[in-house]
Amino acid sequence: MVAVPEALAGLTAIPGVRTAAQLDPPAAEFLAVLPPLAGLLPGGGLRRGTTVAVRGATSLVLALLAAATRDGSWAAVTGLPELGLAAAAELGVDLERLALVPHPGAELPGVVSALVDGFDLVVLGPALVAGIQPQLARRLSGRVRNRGTVLVTAGQWPGAELELGVSGRRWHGLTPDGYGHLRARDVVATSRGRGPAVRPRVTPLRLPGPGGAVAAGEPPGRRLAEVAG
Repeated sequence: MVAVPEALAGLTAIPGVRTAAQLDPPAAEFLAVLPPLAGLLPGGGLRRGTTVAVRGATSLVLALLAAATRDGSWAAVTGLPELGLAAAAELGVDLERLALVPHPGAELPGVVSALVDGFDLVVLGPALVAGIQPQLARRLSGRVRNRGTVLVTAGQWPGAELELGVSGRRWHGLTPDGYGHLRARDVVATSRGRGPAVRPRVTPLRLPGPGGAVAAGEPPGRRLAEVAG
């Protein structure tokens, strides 16, 4: 088992990753997101110092990292050992600015705190989110606010500023008798939160769209042959 100070030292050895004490004040209040996702987020981006809880689609979690990592921000993902790097790349994530901690081990609070200190975006996988007690969740959220990080959780998070959900999944490409190739998946993405996010927002998306990237969804009347799934 690696001690937290040693783990932090290893993380800060990555070029471009710094601790909170080394960080200058954030250059911008928001981290960018891909254009199809902007309508879900107050201000059109990910506000620094907030927690975003995502239910229903790991692909949406990864898509939230795409524009920010391409713009030079660093992201860390922990608790997602099954994460497919090819799928992340297709969704637009810059893999050179992505750090993976598949199994944080018994020192979860210290590991997550170290990631919050050193990265612009931190993703927690569903098993970690489900096992975190409310008191620890509040403490980590406070650290996120102080450091100006964006915490993205794959699952419900106590006190999250914004909650995103995905429903209405329908695949394009199959004929009614089940033949063909899957080309894209239409979903309905929703967001609701606190403060400026209190009014619900609904956005149709293709997640994934043709080629694997996220794209704006088509009006319902223009759908091709579909199959639920």
